[in-house]
Amino acid sequence: MKKAFIQLHISIILAGFTGVFGKAISLNEGLLVWYRMLISGILLLLILGASRKLKAVSRKDFQRIALTGCLLGLHWIFFYGSIKYSNISVGVVCFSLTGFFTAILAPILNKKKFEASELLLSGLTLLGIGLIFSFDSQYRTGILLGVMSSLLVAFYTIANERLAHSFKSEVITVYQMIGGSIGLAFLMPFYLHYFPVETMIPSWQDLGYLIMLSLFCTVLLYMLLIQALNKISAFTVNLSFNLEPIYTIILAILIYKENRELTWPFYIGLGLIILSVVLQMVKVSRQHKKELI
Repeated sequence: MKKAFIQLHISIILAGFTGVFGKAISLNEGLLVWYRMLISGILLLLILGASRKLKAVSRKDFQRIALTGCLLGLHWIFFYGSIKYSNISVGVVCFSLTGFFTAILAPILNKKKFEASELLLSGLTLLGIGLIFSFDSQYRTGILLGVMSSLLVAFYTIANERLAHSFKSEVITVYQMIGGSIGLAFLMPFYLHYFPVETMIPSWQDLGYLIMLSLFCTVLLYMLLIQALNKISAFTVNLSFNLEPIYTIILAILIYKENRELTWPFYIGLGLIILSVVLQMVKVSRQHKKELI
């Protein structure tokens, strides 16, 4: 359990850089995500092939894993769209709603009872976001895209939790990247029809950022995350990822010096998000100790 929590929080820190790379890369959100998944898939194939850890799966299993990869790709498109239509801070704070959606969707999809504690903790996060956006309502498009992003990643994490019990993390990650890039390749002509671009080829600078984003914030991040899901529930993972906005906002202020008014609603909102994470960690630790007795 201790190792799983360490893996989880390393992946959260790596996730904190995704918004920074998203703003640095000049490509639109659709092309950005497609290149990210394609490069990540190629890197994983090379790494696993060289280490002889690449395992074949059946056609049915590939379809299952690829479908979650498509969900992940759609989540990223909405996430980067939220950043590009508002700013990094708005995009990552909206991501905190993932715990709220998971608390509602996981019991329905897994045919289990709703847990009052999970709904209460998610309510704290929801209240925190409400306070933060009480003075950021000008970013309506970015907020809407961010909410859709968090809904999609809730579905993704619930599905990923099931896969984690049947496949190794590297197997899931490589086929998700391949499946997601194939799925987005079919979607891209329609996407570019409605959102045309001058060029589909990234600049050398963008290519460098994409490789760093793919290697550290995709391959390494998701392998750690899937390993953590073997011991930690989807709800706890999503709730813990509410820490990502804190890391990302700090990076955005240091690197991009985003002009935001950090008034008292902002600090109180972030405080409520942190409180929900801490309380969930205490709850999970106590449950684990009881299981060991």
